[in-house]
Amino acid sequence: MMNLRNYATRFGMLVVCGAALCTVPVHAQQGGGMSPERQQAQLDALTTAVGLTPDQVTQVKAINADSMKKMMDLRSAGGDPADMRPKMMEIRNDQQAKIKALLTDDQKPKYDAYLASQPRGGRPGGGPPPTPPQL
Repeated sequence: MMNLRNYATRFGMLVVCGAALCTVPVHAQQGGGMSPERQQAQLDALTTAVGLTPDQVTQVKAINADSMKKMMDLRSAGGDPADMRPKMMEIRNDQQAKIKALLTDDQKPKYDAYLASQPRGGRPGGGPPPTPPQL
Protein backbone atom coordinates (compact mmCIF):
# COMPACT_ATOMS: atom_id res chain seq x y z
CA MET A 1 0.00 0.00 0.00
CA MET A 2 2.78 2.39 0.92
CA ASN A 3 4.65 1.69 -2.30
CA LEU A 4 1.56 2.47 -4.34
CA ARG A 5 1.12 5.78 -2.52
CA ASN A 6 4.79 6.68 -3.09
CA TYR A 7 4.52 5.88 -6.79
CA ALA A 8 1.31 7.84 -7.11
CA THR A 9 2.89 10.84 -5.34
CA ARG A 10 5.99 10.69 -7.53
CA PHE A 11 3.91 10.34 -10.67
CA GLY A 12 1.76 13.31 -9.65
CA MET A 13 4.84 15.44 -9.04
CA LEU A 14 6.26 14.39 -12.40
CA VAL A 15 3.04 15.43 -14.13
CA VAL A 16 2.96 18.79 -12.35
CA CYS A 17 6.61 19.54 -13.15
CA GLY A 18 6.19 18.45 -16.75
CA ALA A 19 3.16 20.68 -17.17
CA ALA A 20 5.03 23.62 -15.65
CA LEU A 21 7.96 23.13 -18.00
CA CYS A 22 5.66 22.94 -21.00
CA THR A 23 3.93 26.22 -20.19
CA VAL A 24 7.10 28.33 -20.11
CA PRO A 25 7.72 28.35 -23.89
CA VAL A 26 4.01 28.87 -24.59
CA HIS A 27 3.86 31.78 -22.17
CA ALA A 28 6.94 33.36 -23.80
CA GLN A 29 5.38 33.03 -27.25
CA GLN A 30 2.06 34.45 -26.16
CA GLY A 31 3.78 37.21 -24.19
CA GLY A 32 4.96 38.77 -27.40
CA GLY A 33 8.57 38.74 -26.33
CA MET A 34 10.90 38.90 -29.28
CA SER A 35 14.11 36.94 -29.50
CA PRO A 36 17.31 38.99 -29.54
CA GLU A 37 17.83 37.95 -33.16
CA ARG A 38 14.40 39.24 -34.16
CA GLN A 39 14.95 42.47 -32.24
CA GLN A 40 18.25 43.00 -34.05
CA ALA A 41 16.68 42.20 -37.43
CA GLN A 42 13.93 44.73 -36.75
CA LEU A 43 16.48 47.36 -35.72
CA ASP A 44 18.56 46.62 -38.83
CA ALA A 45 15.50 47.03 -41.03
CA LEU A 46 14.65 50.34 -39.35
CA THR A 47 18.26 51.52 -39.68
CA THR A 48 18.28 50.74 -43.39
CA ALA A 49 14.82 52.16 -44.11
CA VAL A 50 15.32 55.42 -42.23
CA GLY A 51 19.09 55.84 -42.46
CA LEU A 52 19.80 55.94 -38.74
CA THR A 53 23.18 57.17 -37.56
CA PRO A 54 25.18 55.03 -35.11
CA ASP A 55 24.21 57.44 -32.30
CA GLN A 56 20.53 57.15 -33.24
CA VAL A 57 20.80 53.34 -33.29
CA THR A 58 22.12 53.40 -29.71
CA GLN A 59 19.28 55.67 -28.61
CA VAL A 60 16.63 53.57 -30.40
CA LYS A 61 17.98 50.42 -28.69
CA ALA A 62 17.56 52.11 -25.31
CA ILE A 63 14.01 53.25 -26.16
CA ASN A 64 13.08 49.77 -27.37
CA ALA A 65 14.55 48.12 -24.26
CA ASP A 66 12.64 50.50 -21.99
CA SER A 67 9.38 49.88 -23.85
CA MET A 68 9.87 46.12 -23.78
CA LYS A 69 10.52 46.23 -20.02
CA LYS A 70 7.34 48.25 -19.46
CA MET A 71 5.32 45.77 -21.53
CA MET A 72 6.79 42.75 -19.77
CA ASP A 73 6.09 44.36 -16.38
CA LEU A 74 2.51 44.99 -17.45
CA ARG A 75 2.11 41.38 -18.60
CA SER A 76 3.70 40.06 -15.42
CA ALA A 77 1.23 42.02 -13.32
CA GLY A 78 -1.51 39.92 -14.87
CA GLY A 79 -5.06 41.02 -15.21
CA ASP A 80 -7.59 41.16 -17.96
CA PRO A 81 -6.03 41.39 -21.45
CA ALA A 82 -8.78 43.79 -22.48
CA ASP A 83 -7.67 46.16 -19.72
CA MET A 84 -4.02 45.78 -20.71
CA ARG A 85 -4.57 46.62 -24.36
CA PRO A 86 -4.94 50.41 -23.96
CA LYS A 87 -1.87 50.48 -21.71
CA MET A 88 0.13 48.49 -24.25
CA MET A 89 -0.99 50.83 -27.00
CA GLU A 90 0.08 53.80 -24.88
CA ILE A 91 3.54 52.25 -24.39
CA ARG A 92 3.84 51.59 -28.13
CA ASN A 93 2.69 55.10 -29.06
CA ASP A 94 5.16 56.58 -26.55
CA GLN A 95 7.94 54.42 -28.01
CA GLN A 96 7.19 55.59 -31.55
CA ALA A 97 6.97 59.24 -30.45
CA LYS A 98 10.35 59.01 -28.69
CA ILE A 99 11.95 57.43 -31.75
CA LYS A 100 10.42 60.03 -34.05
CA ALA A 101 11.76 62.82 -31.79
CA LEU A 102 15.30 61.54 -32.45
CA LEU A 103 14.94 61.78 -36.21
CA THR A 104 15.82 64.57 -38.58
CA ASP A 105 13.15 66.18 -40.70
CA ASP A 106 14.37 64.10 -43.68
CA GLN A 107 14.10 60.86 -41.70
CA LYS A 108 10.60 61.38 -40.27
CA PRO A 109 8.68 60.63 -43.52
CA LYS A 110 10.86 57.55 -44.01
CA TYR A 111 9.99 56.41 -40.48
CA ASP A 112 6.28 56.90 -41.15
CA ALA A 113 6.61 54.87 -44.36
CA TYR A 114 8.53 52.17 -42.48
CA LEU A 115 5.80 51.91 -39.84
CA ALA A 116 3.11 51.74 -42.53
CA SER A 117 4.99 48.92 -44.26
CA GLN A 118 5.05 46.73 -41.16
CA PRO A 119 2.58 43.83 -40.87
CA ARG A 120 0.65 45.69 -38.21
CA GLY A 121 0.92 48.91 -40.14
CA GLY A 122 2.92 50.37 -37.28
CA ARG A 123 -0.31 50.60 -35.35
CA PRO A 124 -0.51 49.05 -31.93
CA GLY A 125 -2.77 46.06 -31.85
CA GLY A 126 -3.26 45.67 -35.54
CA GLY A 127 -2.77 46.78 -39.08
CA PRO A 128 -5.09 48.76 -41.23
CA PRO A 129 -8.69 48.93 -40.13
CA PRO A 130 -10.70 45.94 -41.25
CA THR A 131 -12.76 46.36 -44.37
CA PRO A 132 -16.48 46.26 -43.78
CA PRO A 133 -18.22 43.12 -45.03
CA GLN A 134 -19.71 43.31 -48.48
CA LEU A 135 -23.44 42.72 -48.45
